[in-house]
Formats: sequence, structure tokens, C-alpha cells
Amino acid sequence: MNYHQSVKRKTVVEGSLFLVAIIWALNFSIIKNSLVEIDPLSFNGLRFIFAAGLIWGVLLWRKQQFTIPKKDWLPLLGMGLLGNLVYQGLFIIGIDFTLSANAAVMLGTIPVWVAVFSHFFNIERMNIYKTLGVICAFGGIVFIIGGGSKAFSLTSDTFIGDVIIVLAAMVWGAFTILSKPFLSRYTPIQFSAVMSSVGCVVLFFIGLPSMLTIDWSTVSYPAYGGIIYSGLLAIGLAYVIWNYGLQTVGAVHTATYQNLVPVLGLIFGIVLLGEQLTLAQYFGSALVIGGIVLSRKKTREPIPVEAE
Repeated sequence: MNYHQSVKRKTVVEGSLFLVAIIWALNFSIIKNSLVEIDPLSFNGLRFIFAAGLIWGVLLWRKQQFTIPKKDWLPLLGMGLLGNLVYQGLFIIGIDFTLSANAAVMLGTIPVWVAVFSHFFNIERMNIYKTLGVICAFGGIVFIIGGGSKAFSLTSDTFIGDVIIVLAAMVWGAFTILSKPFLSRYTPIQFSAVMSSVGCVVLFFIGLPSMLTIDWSTVSYPAYGGIIYSGLLAIGLAYVIWNYGLQTVGAVHTATYQNLVPVLGLIFGIVLLGEQLTLAQYFGSALVIGGIVLSRKKTREPIPVEAE
């Protein structure tokens, strides 16, 4: 590959990763809008059909068929339940009870939780930047949860939703760390295909009783579109592009685009859904976003001095 082809390829990847950031940021507002007409369990069960279908289609197209050793069956099932039943359940219920802007910012704390868990499990020690990032993010979460326009109450919908979203971010942080050993044995697409399959089956059957009670003829096209968008684009296509970015421009460069998600998600929630945040919540959002950026920053390695 010559220089111009390499530059062109990287430009396409950069544009695709920016598109993924937009897709993920819009996903909060689109889900929030769809949940007005479709209950969370039905929505989750249906969107994973599209997600699993696309991921398996890509896997077959790239001829990455594989077999799973018996020793991995239960661990992979456990991972699938953690990443889909627990995380996706918390995510979809949390976003139903809070503002999409709040959800976008607080779910963006996933890198912060990865840093915290990595430190406590001695996988990667926190440096000064990550420590400051964790402090900023925690402070921001306090301002977001406690700084709403209504009187602070432990029983308010937004408080419950905010706490659930934070729990979802923590679960995904743990899932990210626990996934690493499997990614040494399976490609990202193979691992994602297994995870999406577990999610598709489990979430569909959990949502089936709710699906049978909905009068689907009264559901609007935008609400149906939310299911397709969230499953096909926000989970399926976005994951494929994200992994292609990891292979092409590297993990650190790719991860910088994730910093855009809470910022864009906050903007979309305000502009598209007319959500209103207080000054304290704007300040909290800025703290969280600053904490996310800091938690990803690495200290410079000391330059080795050659012996003379």
C-alpha cells in the first residue's frame, strides 16, 4: 500500500469513527423517544435481533467461523448474561427513568470505571491523570444527580434513573476487563457474535410477555425506526466499524472518539428532546467529561538513557 492509499484509508476510518460517535450519541435520544410508545423490555428484546443478525452476517462474510471448546461454554454464557441481561437491562430501564442527556454523560464514565477496577485488580495502576479523572467524574455525577430542577428526592424518577445508569456503566467497566482473556482466544467479531447471540435469546424471551400485550398497530414509524436504529446501527454496525478502527489506527486513537459521545449526547438531548438541565447539572456534565478525558491520558514513559 502506497502513501496516498494509506492516507485515504486512514481518512475513511477517521470519518467512520466520527460517524460512530454520532450514532452512539443520537442513540440516547432515539431510545428515549421510542420508549414513550414501547416498553423497555420489548424494545431491548427486539433491537438485539437486528444487532445479532448484522454481526453474524459480518462474521460469515469475513469467513471467521469458529468452534467453542466445552470449557468456555459456561464462562461465555456468564459473560453474555453480564454484558446483556445485566448491563442492557440496567441501561434501558435507567434511560427510561432519566433524561437522555444525563444518561449520555454518565454512561460515558465507563473508561473511569475501567481505570478504577484495573487499579484494584492490579491490572494497570492509576497514574496522576487517572486519579484526577476519577475525582472529577465522581464530583460531576454528584452535581448531575443532586442538581436537578426539582427538589432532591431519593424516590424521584430522575434520581432512580441516574443511579441505574451509573450502575450500568460500572457493570460494563467490569465486563470490559473480564473480556480481555477471551479476546486472546477469539477475534472481536467472534466474541461479539457469541455475546449478541446470548443477548438476543435471553432478552427476547424476557421481553416476549410485554411484546404480546402491545397493540403494535398503534406504534408509530419513528418508534419502530428506533428499534432498527438502535439494534442495526448503534450495536451492530458501530461495533464492526469500531473494531476496524482498532485494527487500523490503534486503540488509543480510536478511544479518543468515545470522548465525543457524552458531549454530543448531551447536546442532542437538549436540542432534539428539549431537555433542560440546571446550571449545576451543566457544571457536573463538564466535570464528568473532563474526568473521562483525564482518565484516558497516559503519563509519558521516561526516556531510557543509553550507557556510554
